[in-house]
Amino acid sequence: MTTRFGAPGTGLSRREFLAATGATGIASLAGCSAGGANEPAATSGTPTQAQTDSPDLPYTSPPTVVNVDEQGGEVTMRTQQARHAVHPLDTMGGPVEFPRVWAFQADDNDPSVPGPILRTTEGNAMEVTLDNTDGRRPHTIHFHGVRKTWENDGVPTTTGIQVPPGETHTYEIPANVPGTHFYHCHFQTHRHIDMGMYGIYRVDPEGYEPADREYFMTIKDWDSRVPRKWAGEADFTYNSASRNPDVFTVNGKSAPRTLHPEEGSPIIVDEGDSVRIHLVNGGYMSHPMHIHNHRFQRVEKDGGTIPEAARHDMDVTNVAPAERHTIEFTADADPGIYLMHCHKVNHVMNGTFYPGGMLTGVVYRSVMDTDIFNQLMEYAGYST
Repeated sequence: MTTRFGAPGTGLSRREFLAATGATGIASLAGCSAGGANEPAATSGTPTQAQTDSPDLPYTSPPTVVNVDEQGGEVTMRTQQARHAVHPLDTMGGPVEFPRVWAFQADDNDPSVPGPILRTTEGNAMEVTLDNTDGRRPHTIHFHGVRKTWENDGVPTTTGIQVPPGETHTYEIPANVPGTHFYHCHFQTHRHIDMGMYGIYRVDPEGYEPADREYFMTIKDWDSRVPRKWAGEADFTYNSASRNPDVFTVNGKSAPRTLHPEEGSPIIVDEGDSVRIHLVNGGYMSHPMHIHNHRFQRVEKDGGTIPEAARHDMDVTNVAPAERHTIEFTADADPGIYLMHCHKVNHVMNGTFYPGGMLTGVVYRSVMDTDIFNQLMEYAGYST
């Protein structure tokens, strides 16, 4: 399978990325350390020394796209306790880490936060087996958007169905509403989403025409006391009314880790590309997402196609909790590196450090051999 660089979707291959950085860029990135003079270099997927001193839980990986059609319409979603490195280095206000999350794991893939992106085609159906064999508490999966039978709604209080530890349950989910949707655990929802149990479900319409570049992005605000409490590191009584968001992510990462080509979510483009981004808000606050120097149109919302007569050029789209916005634009700006971020500016911070948080970028391939791009890769902790 070809390794793709960029946000989940149709980014560059590893070969294309390395070719674009140029020989000078590769040399400057190899073995780089974005921390202090005595901090070991951080390679992709490798925790720092400080992280390895913590409890023995696996680390999450970035979310991947699972084509359920290619698996005969079946997917198994396991529950997995894990650790989640939001940004593992000490650059730009880091490190930021959740010592414990509850992650979804599709089949034999790695556990991830957000969960895997489940993709199918209109008219098909999915059998989604929630495998809680190794779990420690009940879970469910609730799918937004599509129309399904009552017993498959995934809400324990209204269906009477939950999946206790040690058990499995299969949901029948018809792909009868094309568009981008959201799924999450609906058992004690206020806690379980804040522990990482959420993800994207995509139903491609019949005759779907992909863009040149297509990416999936889940944005989320977090109260970091919640994962720290479940790891035994925080002592407080959780009350959703007193929730205090202090970590802000794109696909589970905060800037500058969001710009890491493998673990982050940069929007990598060539000049003239048509670009389609599926934005999902997995958090509890609205986030006005802004792209620099590009005008886009919102073409889908919550699984509904927006008529062409109602579309207009814009550079900010405000995504409310659980909303899904699909936006499109042409990569026709002066080739460079342009930010994409929440415009609630305190959401673009790591603690008291700005910038950070809910920020990524549109990166033109033709500028990947520049010094400024190499500096960003050093901040993000990328090394070849």
